[in-house]
Amino acid sequence: MKLLTPALLLALLAGTARPAAAQLLQPKPAAYSRADSLRGSLTTPLRTCYDLNYYHLDVRLDPAKRFISGSNLFRFTATQDFTRLQFDLFANLQVEKVRYKGQDVPFTREANAVFVTFPKTIIKGSRDEFTVQYSGNPIVAKKAPWDGGVVFTQDAAGKPWVATACQGTGASIWWPTKDQQADEVDSMLISISVPNGLKDVSNGRLRKTTKLKDGYTRFDWAVRNPINNYDVALNVGDYRHFSDSYAGEKGPLTLDYWVLPENVAKAKTQFAANVKPMLKSMESWFGPYPFYEDGYKLVDAPHLGMEHQSAVAYGNKYQNGYLGRDRSNTGWGAKWDFIIIHESGHEWFGNNITTKDIADMWVHESFTTYSEALFVETQFGKPAGQEYIHGQRRNISNDEPIIGPYGVNKEGSGDMYDKGSAMLNMLRTILNDDAKWHQVLRGLSSTFYHQTVTGQQVIDYINRESGRDFTKVFAQYLRHASIPTLEIRFEDGKTLARWVSEVEKFDMPVRVRLKGGEYRFITPTARFAPIPELAGATRETLEVDTFNYYIGVLMD
Repeated sequence: MKLLTPALLLALLAGTARPAAAQLLQPKPAAYSRADSLRGSLTTPLRTCYDLNYYHLDVRLDPAKRFISGSNLFRFTATQDFTRLQFDLFANLQVEKVRYKGQDVPFTREANAVFVTFPKTIIKGSRDEFTVQYSGNPIVAKKAPWDGGVVFTQDAAGKPWVATACQGTGASIWWPTKDQQADEVDSMLISISVPNGLKDVSNGRLRKTTKLKDGYTRFDWAVRNPINNYDVALNVGDYRHFSDSYAGEKGPLTLDYWVLPENVAKAKTQFAANVKPMLKSMESWFGPYPFYEDGYKLVDAPHLGMEHQSAVAYGNKYQNGYLGRDRSNTGWGAKWDFIIIHESGHEWFGNNITTKDIADMWVHESFTTYSEALFVETQFGKPAGQEYIHGQRRNISNDEPIIGPYGVNKEGSGDMYDKGSAMLNMLRTILNDDAKWHQVLRGLSSTFYHQTVTGQQVIDYINRESGRDFTKVFAQYLRHASIPTLEIRFEDGKTLARWVSEVEKFDMPVRVRLKGGEYRFITPTARFAPIPELAGATRETLEVDTFNYYIGVLMD
């Protein structure tokens, strides 16, 4: 039989013909600008010279003019001697001045990067600070949360309702910051001043509310845990507040809910039905909620939702599913509120464990999408969770690799959600030891507690703690668009098998069985070889576990 390429083999498989055609084309290398590198580079000395310790973001919002003004204090530790550093702020916002030790210091701009020159050398190991004053009309999001910006709208009574959503685009779309995920502040104070009659809800705990003399009220929110900058949020509206508590693994966890007046009754019902079961499941699988000191909040948002740390934005219209739809088409996804479960799952993956480069966003999205299935399993049993994962495949495109290019602020394929979830379920299936898999998952949160990581660190951890080397599985599913194909031949009473994969010497164990029998593992390689356990099998009697494995199968 003529050897087929993996992409062409995929085209022969049901449900994968559409993306396979695109995979036959050789993609042209993407061209990235200097602005992309300024935004995405993690290793430039102008960024690595200082390690962030603390921010105080102090912003005044004028909803009518869609205008913001204020300052951000950068407190840092010098990692080397330097006189110049970079921070980030979108070019449509004006840097009015940079203050250092009571003086204005010079700065220059290039694209959305700002370069500050200090009057003296800042010595390695010293703690220092500077303040950026700025103002302007931030970019208005056209379709939040998928495009970054600020949402300006009104509630049912015609009062202003404003929220931020900036993942991917970057927090510098609305405030001055060192706009990369690799360096998180250890703590933060968020001060938002809004017109009287409105409230701001941000991350952490409300420390103080101050009536100002100009018709404004300032809300001071203190964040005690490390936080990535895209999670920092303002939510401004005529909010109503109610609260509860959860008896979690680290003791009582405060639950605070901030919703618009017209949503109070619906919110009390929907949140009660979903939040505590979610916390029970997530803590069971991944360990204690990572931000007990800052509490857990859900906040009404004028967009679908976002994983803003300790202040999860909610916009699913108080219904189950994803805006009322079951993404898995299995029925299991219609039994719970997708946004509450998914966005809260990011408190463990994305907020507790944060990738240094968004090219590795699969760590955030694959594990969080997988957490949906584990929630289903906790609520309805393991078979239900497995069905949900299998149903998620309908959303996979196999269009490009899940890992994006590093250093240019570019994510990989959206398949990081559902294909990533399927990949993690395959690791569990191969490991064939649920107790150990449970231990591996819980260990992730403790091992990388409040840290920024690379995707490779996560892979190395899973390999080490599981006792299995999944390197080639990760390589195939994360670095290549197509899926591997198990090719099987039946010759003279023998059953021969091999993997067709872009990964050299691919040898993933896979479950097979003869009809009526029990599943067993075989480990084909990249070369055809007899499988003694399957001697005498035929196309009609051999079954490959394509329910738990997201693979192609070709029998000849």
